[in-house]
Amino acid sequence: MAKNMRERILAAASNLFQARGINATGVDTIVAEAGIAKMTLYNHFKTKEDLVLEVVTRRSREFAERISARLDKSVVDPTEKLYKLFDYVGEWLADPQCSGLPFLKASAEFPQPDNPVHQLSAELSQEFRDYITGLAREAGIREPEALGLQLTMLIEGAVLSEQLSKGSNALEHARQAARILIESAKR
Repeated sequence: MAKNMRERILAAASNLFQARGINATGVDTIVAEAGIAKMTLYNHFKTKEDLVLEVVTRRSREFAERISARLDKSVVDPTEKLYKLFDYVGEWLADPQCSGLPFLKASAEFPQPDNPVHQLSAELSQEFRDYITGLAREAGIREPEALGLQLTMLIEGAVLSEQLSKGSNALEHARQAARILIESAKR
């Protein structure tokens, strides 16, 4: 029962943070949305910050796991994985439930470098970059760290552009730039 209650709180907070933003969502709103007492929330999360950290971590890892699972399931060739990465990010972006990269949104709301939410966001962004760098390394790219950073910037920028202006076709432009970068890095 306690696990179900925790999941209920996380789901309510996640939906509210997605729809309204983290700073614009108060504890009272989360409690009302979850249909619980405030004390119940604090029995599961000592502070709102603890709740925020868990929501951002979960949503970011869900994104990463979704992309990774799609690549692992459908693509064998390591270089092809780099290209397909953009297809699967595009599928994720097309999902009506998608509201951007959680770690990017959280870092924008907590821009102070010493803030725990900002620090977590930086770690999650680095994990995503490390994943892409690993794909580049598997593909035998000359400088996998450089390509990992470049492709991460393209994806993060395209996702942000698409969030700001739906239908901007930003991911398609990022995909085209990625092709050029990947081909150049293979030489």
